[in-house]
Amino acid sequence: MRAEVDALVEQSLTHLSEELLINPSGCVKTEPGTEPCENRPNLRRRIGSFVAKPEPEKEIPILVKQEPIEPVFEADENKSRYKKKPSLDVPPPAVSVVDLYICLVCGSGSDEDRLLLCDGCDDSYHTFCLIPPLNDVPKGDWRCPKCLAQECSKPQEAFGFEQAYRDYSLRAFGEMADSFKSDYFNMPVHMVPTELVEKEFWRLVSTIEEDVTVEYGADIASKEFGSGFPIRNGRFKVSEKDEMYLKCGWNLNNMAMMDPSVLTHVTADICGMTLPWLYVGMCFSSFCWHIEDHWSYSINYLHWGEPKTWYGAPGFAAEQLEAVMKKLAPELFQIQPDLLHQLVTIMNPNTLMSHGVPIYRTNQCAGEFVITFPRAYHSGFNQGFNFAEAVNFCTVDWMALGRQCVDHYRLLHRYCVFSHDEMICQMASKANSLDVVLASAVQKDMKDMIREEQDLRDKVHKMGVLHCEQAEYNLLQDDERQCAKCRTTCYLSAITCPCSPGRLVCLHHIQDLCSCSLTNYTLKPHTLLVVKHCACVINYCDRLSSGLSVFRSLINKSELKMFPDNDLLRQLRLVTQDAEKCSSVAQHERGTQSQLTVEELRSFVRQLYNLPCSLPQAPKLKELLNCIEDFQQHSEKLLADETTSTAEIQSLLDVSFDFDVELPELPLLRERLVQARWLEGVQQASTQRSTLTLETMRRLIDQGVGLTPHPSVEKAMARLQELLTVSEHWEDKISSLLKARPPLSIEALSETAEKVAGIPAYLPNCLMLKDSISRAREWLQEAEALQDEDSIPLFYNLSDMVIRGQDIPVQLGPLKQLESQVAEVQAWKESAAKTFLMKNSHFTLLEVLCPRWEVEAGSPKRKSKKAKDVTQHSKKKMVKLDCLSDVEKALSETKASVRLQEMGALSSLRAANESKLLPTADCMDLKVCVCQNPPMGAMLQCELCRDAFHSVCVRASSDSRSAQAWLCPHCRRSEKPSLDKVLPLLASLQRIQVRLPEGDALHYLVERTVSWQQRARQVSSSCGLPDLEESFATPPSPDGKVIGCTHYFLHEQPGVCCAAADLSVELEELMVEGLLLQVSLPEITQLYHVLLNGLRTHHTNGRTSLQDDDPSDCDKLKQCNSQRKSSPQKVCEHASYQIHLIPLYS
Repeated sequence: MRAEVDALVEQSLTHLSEELLINPSGCVKTEPGTEPCENRPNLRRRIGSFVAKPEPEKEIPILVKQEPIEPVFEADENKSRYKKKPSLDVPPPAVSVVDLYICLVCGSGSDEDRLLLCDGCDDSYHTFCLIPPLNDVPKGDWRCPKCLAQECSKPQEAFGFEQAYRDYSLRAFGEMADSFKSDYFNMPVHMVPTELVEKEFWRLVSTIEEDVTVEYGADIASKEFGSGFPIRNGRFKVSEKDEMYLKCGWNLNNMAMMDPSVLTHVTADICGMTLPWLYVGMCFSSFCWHIEDHWSYSINYLHWGEPKTWYGAPGFAAEQLEAVMKKLAPELFQIQPDLLHQLVTIMNPNTLMSHGVPIYRTNQCAGEFVITFPRAYHSGFNQGFNFAEAVNFCTVDWMALGRQCVDHYRLLHRYCVFSHDEMICQMASKANSLDVVLASAVQKDMKDMIREEQDLRDKVHKMGVLHCEQAEYNLLQDDERQCAKCRTTCYLSAITCPCSPGRLVCLHHIQDLCSCSLTNYTLKPHTLLVVKHCACVINYCDRLSSGLSVFRSLINKSELKMFPDNDLLRQLRLVTQDAEKCSSVAQHERGTQSQLTVEELRSFVRQLYNLPCSLPQAPKLKELLNCIEDFQQHSEKLLADETTSTAEIQSLLDVSFDFDVELPELPLLRERLVQARWLEGVQQASTQRSTLTLETMRRLIDQGVGLTPHPSVEKAMARLQELLTVSEHWEDKISSLLKARPPLSIEALSETAEKVAGIPAYLPNCLMLKDSISRAREWLQEAEALQDEDSIPLFYNLSDMVIRGQDIPVQLGPLKQLESQVAEVQAWKESAAKTFLMKNSHFTLLEVLCPRWEVEAGSPKRKSKKAKDVTQHSKKKMVKLDCLSDVEKALSETKASVRLQEMGALSSLRAANESKLLPTADCMDLKVCVCQNPPMGAMLQCELCRDAFHSVCVRASSDSRSAQAWLCPHCRRSEKPSLDKVLPLLASLQRIQVRLPEGDALHYLVERTVSWQQRARQVSSSCGLPDLEESFATPPSPDGKVIGCTHYFLHEQPGVCCAAADLSVELEELMVEGLLLQVSLPEITQLYHVLLNGLRTHHTNGRTSLQDDDPSDCDKLKQCNSQRKSSPQKVCEHASYQIHLIPLYS
């Protein structure tokens, strides 16, 4: 059939092309050889433009800038804006050459290469004389200030295309079109790809610098020039075999006037709506964004030629598209509100889609139809030379949209192509010939029309309009009954005033008629015939709605009157039975909620509406079917989308609960809901990196395995599996890197950290790696700062650095050096502890080396009677010295008052212990020794604290009588090594170059020991004591430890001067201070022997009195104390060591 139609069309067009003359409208870039239109404006972004009407020119003052002429610049030959000198071969014009090349601002003709020629009036201006001055040659047309002012002073005109002034035959137009396309693309027309033409078209639309003009044979009336389809009684004779196409519905000459089309009830022939229009296009000829008149359907058939590219937006997106265009070009809509109805506005579909407008595209080829739906915006362009035909049509479902369109036109003040009310009334006049569906739609529309008209008339009467006069509007032309305000075609009523004959307004704009009083206005309603038509339609529809009861009454009437049986009565009974059966089934289906399929329900609804009567259940079932179909459409759309929210799916499932029909989409929607929830879980876990752990990914993958296959699920599963594989690989690799021995360098680990930084997952080992690198860098900075410092590092900081560095799984260069220094310090501390500490001592090395400035008075509490508990009782409350700052504080306090604190506390203790040993009335009350029992048997007295102890409690049987001063367990804190053992320790510490508390304490101990040694020697030499070596050679008296003696050092003898007593006290204090030192010196033992036996021997051997000596000797004795306070630089020469006792650390 299509081949036959094409053959018929080709035959008719063969004759049509010989007589058809085309008067096209211009679009873009004038071709060489064509005569340009005069006063044609430059077309820029829009393919359409406004047409300027010629008006009397008015002289307008021009603002120019007066300034010196700038230097001449070299002109470019390609820039046509510069004025050029005329050729010598051409005779000069009548006008003076000087006048042609003089700037109208400065009056100078110099700098010809800087003179601009106006494209409107041919006046000349220097580029530097304009305000503002121009630096470069303007692109495109240039108008002088005078022409711009004149153009701006003209009233605004509506936008539109320019009308061409050349007529074409179809053949001539085709030759021009093919020549243009082949020249433009430099290839044969049939070889130019459609994509290339489309790309170039939108480039031309968007560019400002380039103009292209094409011509389009649009809106050619088929009634005048003929149609591409066969027409009865047309110019060309149709063969008998082709007569079937004369009545074919696809013949566009028949489609608009077919019985189902509402436009058949429009009385006038409307070219373009009820009569087809012809379109002869060429490359780039376009039709801008628009909708059809009265929002009707349109159908376009491309007879032959190159394709036509279409862009369309659905009817529901019409308001959205209008809003986007008004937003992007508000100034155009301010000038002309109904701009989109003028077919002059084009916009790139990509721009509309970027603002959320749904746009669809298609290429219409020869022999194909394109149908646009009500209020569906569409635009497009032709790929080349082609021939098309189009017409409008309206179905029953359009009627409500048609009335809505009239209201929309009223707001835009746009005229109507036909009166919608008149069409409805015409249909009402033929109510008996309407089918049920169309009659029902007419009844509904008429009810709305009459209700609105009645409300408006009541409003007019209340406003004061009293005069009423009937009118025959159907006898008037459309332009004679248009509202003066909104241009709507009046039909049911209008308002007039005697002051303005021939002027009328609709009832919506009664205030815009004139300034007269409303009492002078006259309401002119239509004749009563319209009301009769309306009542006829309504009554007819009411009869149809109660048709089943009418049938029953007719059957009952025939039975009562005993009519003879005939075919008509039998047909009536069959129809009634079918109707009752359908009514019963419909009632049953609505009441029992039985499950029907959608197809069964659709078939049943179709059967109901095919009955010759109406049933009350039919509209309900129809409404249910419409809801189900909407549900299926939405379900299909959701199931087709890869990404759908759970809320949308759940809302659809909630709606489906109201349907009593078996829906095949429900299982799919439930599966899709599970998939959407899983996808949302994946998306939520992916957005928060801290929650996307390896366990989370494994759990999501396990859940996704059980889901129904879907592209979105498969993509998410693939991404998750890939991410899990990569994450596990890097986790294992980083774990092995962190456990590597020896550790890797910070550069290698940093490179690995950079590789895993882009993994969007929570990886504990990766975080541990980053933390290790961060700690390593901080540690290296601290180590570098520690090495760069001028002072000697502290052992505490050094040890802390080593501990932290060993905990970092990164290769640290300075760590080995620091570890070796810490090991040397630990070895030194162990050596010092072996040197000073006694076996099982409860004192630390730091407590032993630091001064003892707190000494408890009185005896310790009794805890045990065994000698092995002596060490426990010897524990005294000492200040804990844990760090270097405590040592520095203790030494700083001790250096100033060590002798005062120690000697004062010890003197109090000695006095208290000696006082309790004085004879008392009851000796049994005296408590001594560690056992806290009365004195008995052999007793020992401590030379330091002067307390008494049982020899069996504090001395083992293997101990022999020592030649040194005896100290009790409380006073003996260390082994008291000799100075020969202490000085090497101090020297080795100086070589280590690490500062620690024990080192400071040892340095102070040695310094104090050397100072005491020097003072002891000074006292010995200055006070004339016997030779210390000789005194040491004489063993002490065996009765030196008898409790009966109260004083053991110097006894006051008769005849000895008082200086001897002072000397005894001084020597005793010196010996007590020496005993406090934790270093054993021979001077201490020698002084002890001197005090025990030396002075007694000295007195008995002839030096019983000091009176025989030189008087200066007494002075020397008196100066013993003062001489100890000042001493030269302390130098200790002992064995092979020579140590200058200066501060250890600078």
